Amino acid sequence: MILGVTIAQVAVAVVAGLLCVIAGLAGRRPSDLTVGSLALIEVLLIVQVVIAIIAPLAGNPPTGSILEFWVYLVSAVLLPLGGVAWALIERSRWSTVIMGIVALSVAVMVWRMHVIWTVQVA
Repeated sequence: MILGVTIAQVAVAVVAGLLCVIAGLAGRRPSDLTVGSLALIEVLLIVQVVIAIIAPLAGNPPTGSILEFWVYLVSAVLLPLGGVAWALIERSRWSTVIMGIVALSVAVMVWRMHVIWTVQVA
């Protein structure tokens, strides 16, 4: 189940990132669709926070460094907020590209969090 949630999060982040990068390179300013895609990523990350809090209580502790996991998770939660805030303030096509880069970075962080939680041996 954790793998399924992770794959869904990574897929949403990659699609949103590509959407934002392509829109930005095409000269589009941030739209409701691009800002909404980062908002969706943020909702999925909040779900990840809830899972990360509940999973150890249910007997599924991480197999890797818990500190590294939470650093990735906090960074992943803050990046979309910063990207959206900047896009709403600046409203240029480059802020749309930055939102895309943020989304792709979050995809990498989510996959890394999955590896830390389920694959690595402490």
